[in-house]
Amino acid sequence: MKKITLFITAIILSAFFFTSCVNDLNVEPIDPNVNTLNNVFKDQSAYKKALAKLYASYALSGQTGGGGGNPDIAGIDENFGNYLRQYWGLQELPTDEAIIAWDDATIKDFHWHTWSPNDVFISALYSRIFYTISICNEFIRNANKAIDTTSGAFQTELKTYKAEARFLRALSYWHAIDMFGNVPFVTEEDLPGAFFPRRITRSELFEYIENELKEIENELAPARQNEYARADRGAAWFLLAKLYLNAKVYTGTERYTDALTYLNKVISAGYSLDNSYEHLFTADNNSSPEIIFPITFDGQNTQQYGGMTFIVHASNGGGMPLNGIDGGWGGIRTIKNFVAKFNLKESDFDSDPQYQGPDKRAMFFFDKSTWKWDINNVGTFTEGIGVTKFKNISSNGGPAPNAHATFVSTDFPMFRLADAYLMYAEAVLRGGSGGDIGTAVSYINALRRRAYGNDSGNITASDLTLDFILDERGRELYWEGHRRTDLVRFGQFTSGPYVWQWKGKVKEGIQTPSFRDLYPIPINDLNANPNLIQNPGY
Repeated sequence: MKKITLFITAIILSAFFFTSCVNDLNVEPIDPNVNTLNNVFKDQSAYKKALAKLYASYALSGQTGGGGGNPDIAGIDENFGNYLRQYWGLQELPTDEAIIAWDDATIKDFHWHTWSPNDVFISALYSRIFYTISICNEFIRNANKAIDTTSGAFQTELKTYKAEARFLRALSYWHAIDMFGNVPFVTEEDLPGAFFPRRITRSELFEYIENELKEIENELAPARQNEYARADRGAAWFLLAKLYLNAKVYTGTERYTDALTYLNKVISAGYSLDNSYEHLFTADNNSSPEIIFPITFDGQNTQQYGGMTFIVHASNGGGMPLNGIDGGWGGIRTIKNFVAKFNLKESDFDSDPQYQGPDKRAMFFFDKSTWKWDINNVGTFTEGIGVTKFKNISSNGGPAPNAHATFVSTDFPMFRLADAYLMYAEAVLRGGSGGDIGTAVSYINALRRRAYGNDSGNITASDLTLDFILDERGRELYWEGHRRTDLVRFGQFTSGPYVWQWKGKVKEGIQTPSFRDLYPIPINDLNANPNLIQNPGY
């Protein structure tokens, strides 16, 4: 069975698990009458099952799977409201890496940079973020009680579980600080009841996440020693490095030296680059030595029309190879501005609609007989360039583990070593201490050597500029949920000089107001909680 030991029992827990968090953050649980402690935390084995639900909250958003009508949060379609699906959308669709053809509600507003505080997609992600935070709080509250009344091996195990729950809470708070800024704030210390969560400033939340990750560092399993897909020290170090790399955006103060401190820990922890770039995005990517922290999926055991099922199906159509699925949904593709970063042009697809060029990271599809390079109509999927990066087949071309033609078994690589290499180079260029240019060049060349299969793509120290790093991050990490954050950090997301097709709802692209570097606080939560203040510009 494929890498889903945590998920097998997770689905059945959710209806019981969220009940004593009813008033934490203005989300609506399924059954407010169930006593959480008596029904879920009834024996030692239940704690691991409950921990599974925390991890599963990123991949699943209901109890029955396949959109069965039993969602975690009432009022949001459980497939549409899936955490990873919405996180991916809000990180990728407003950028040069992705554009969507569908007319679902306000979905096109993201690439156009015209979203508003009542946007349903923004509300969906916001709700998922704070749902995960709330169930983490509930788990930690109950783990604390059990730790105080037990001893021996089980107590030690509980402390590890609790540290993992704190990591996942920090991860979701990182999503909140990055996308929404100043947000409502609750921890396990805020007992359930009717109250308005206080507003925490971005700088305060930065300090909270930083302190949480430092406090749990030695309580987590050593790097690479936990079960696959469970957080360990490597994941905590990586998240700290992400926090520090973006510190100037979040707090106004640079922390590049601190970023390098934790990147050095990650890089020396024993992870290694996968020999095959393509393997990182196939259905057996759980065996990759490069992935530090994934969100896991399995065709038989995590069945929902969000997550990787959405990414793989929605990016397929127009004659593209199916790559292990039963059909494409014709939704998401990329644009000419992005593929130009691989030095690609329309004529490069004259002989084969699947590009086979020197940089093997360029996984694109363009059939000149049926597709158009230039996007005149955003709603036509076959205008633009198809992306074939994620596949629902194994790296040897065979079926996915626990294969299902609709539901995908490919894991989402949230953190991987290649990103640490790129972050290291950027932190050095930005003046951080604890690294050097020579090492940075060697890390970048390791990625490019894998991409090109030889040294032909290697760079020198004089090539290593911030502009190069931004483009190289796109080439290496596209469609992995990093692009919006990267463009904001480099000052290129809104009012910077870089524009791309249909940015600002203009075909050739225009600059947009800088207040859109943050998403708005959803209007429903703003109206419900008098402690909150809307982000400027909205």
